[in-house]
Amino acid sequence: MAALIHRAEYAGYDFGPEHPFAPARLDMLLDLLQSLGHGVSPIAAPAATRAEILAIHDEAYVSAVEALDQGRPAPDAERFGLGTPDNPIFPDMDLATRWLVGGTLHGARMLMAGQEQRVLQLGGGLHHAQKDHAAGFCLYNDLAVAIQALLEHGWRVAYLDIDLHHGDGVQDLFYGNDRVLTLSIHESGHYLYPGSGHIQDLGNGPARGLSVNIPLEPFTEAGDYLEAFDAVVPRALAWFAPDVLVVQAGADAHFADPLGDLALTTQAFQSLYERIFSLADAHAQGRVLLTLGGGYEAQVVARVWAILCLTFLGLPLPEHLPAVWMDRWRHLLGPGVPGGLHDPASALPDLPGREARSRRNRDVVTRLLDSLHRLWL
Repeated sequence: MAALIHRAEYAGYDFGPEHPFAPARLDMLLDLLQSLGHGVSPIAAPAATRAEILAIHDEAYVSAVEALDQGRPAPDAERFGLGTPDNPIFPDMDLATRWLVGGTLHGARMLMAGQEQRVLQLGGGLHHAQKDHAAGFCLYNDLAVAIQALLEHGWRVAYLDIDLHHGDGVQDLFYGNDRVLTLSIHESGHYLYPGSGHIQDLGNGPARGLSVNIPLEPFTEAGDYLEAFDAVVPRALAWFAPDVLVVQAGADAHFADPLGDLALTTQAFQSLYERIFSLADAHAQGRVLLTLGGGYEAQVVARVWAILCLTFLGLPLPEHLPAVWMDRWRHLLGPGVPGGLHDPASALPDLPGREARSRRNRDVVTRLLDSLHRLWL
């Protein structure tokens, strides 16, 4: 029981041609699946209502988004994080974002109704948006809206964020909620936006120990990444025993992504996805809701998310990319595109300092687990 969610209106979430969060990423993905002979027929979910947005976001902030959307002045735009280089104003931005929120929320409702065990929302993942302002390419927090609905259903929710960047918006919105476990594995905030997600950020009050961050050194490679993941995530899920797992599956931890410095391969992403589905089966009754997220190198994002979709659907990975697809997207793919979904060994960067980097990452994991074990006992 698995369902995909997407609709053409997602392309309206468009900050402009020079912005890295480009709608073409999803067009490339859907076209690649079609070219591989796996054309999907996704569910077209309704847009979130204003009331559903207000379950998470402040009225004043939503009103500012609506005013700017309609060409009316919003004197406090900058205070709300709007009209900035990260979050420029664009036509119909309120409705465009509500389409994305609606897709993620619909996925949560399908799980709650028992219609599906696994849902993949081909969009969304706007994990930086805060209660009262936009941040990091994110206007409304679709993940938080969906998590709030799951909580109102009576479920305990585990949130896992594998985006390159710390999932700060989701963490902050549920930082004191003892029915939400947030897990984020990301490049350390000492080096990268949003500058948060440190191991000492463990939650507040009754939720102390329910905010779990694994900040990794720049240039962390697949082996160290998966070692850290395996040391922390299964233990946290086994201890918390969630009813559902919500996952932000950004693709920007890949070594070729221009906005950060983690060094995963497509092979590592496949291993990561396999682990996630296995963990959902073991600890969340098989229930998992996934969204997309970051990812800013076109040929990487298309391949990584195609691997996610095929793994999600239980389909084999092809050996070669379709020539017709590569020709159609040549203007965005650029030179040196691999011939298959996976990275060739020749493409991997030579990263010095591996031993010292591994030692620092293991030290982070050890100190994190020491803190968590005292809180979990």
